[in-house]
Amino acid sequence: MTGADWAGFALAVLLIELTPGPNMAWLAALSLGQGRRAGLAAVAGIAIGLFVNALAAGLGAAALIAAVPALWDVLRWGGALFMLWLAWESWREAETVGIVAAPNVNVRRHFVSGLTVNLLNPKALLFFLVLIPQFLPGGAPSFALVVAVALLSITIATAVHLAIVLAGSGVARWLVDPAKSRIVRRGLALSLVGVAVWFMVGAAPPAPSAL
Repeated sequence: MTGADWAGFALAVLLIELTPGPNMAWLAALSLGQGRRAGLAAVAGIAIGLFVNALAAGLGAAALIAAVPALWDVLRWGGALFMLWLAWESWREAETVGIVAAPNVNVRRHFVSGLTVNLLNPKALLFFLVLIPQFLPGGAPSFALVVAVALLSITIATAVHLAIVLAGSGVARWLVDPAKSRIVRRGLALSLVGVAVWFMVGAAPPAPSAL
């Protein structure tokens, strides 16, 4: 890959990460409701999940999904159901009085949630399946190059996610009105429902030309 290829890939990743999606909505809801520590745990899980998707795409997962279409449906529906569960949790927690994070935050739980939602995130996998092959040289790319491309994409994504968490937990310090907190949390929960619906009806498997 040339310097221009690396720059183009980095720009594409940044643009997709700045587009509202499941991670942005969930991290905002989580950091607002339970604080920075919970959000950071989720960011770690998200990073690993995205890295697995990027690595799989670079190593040829597109061909596997084309050969076994049922795998795409499992991914799409599993991701939608998990997003609906996260939306329900955000909506339910809107009834909680106050928004300052409790000291006993279940870090492992939020890490696993972040990991799971991104392992079952068709938007992320579709993005990597379509984008990565266009920047890799012809033929079979080396494992080291695939890892480097995946690491670059995860670094950019994680920087964006950390900014969301820091902003979300910062808002919690001044948004102390329970009524305002309820509105914000429920709005974010509804956005997660919208993402789940997109998973179910809007996410199509990659076309053969993109494989």
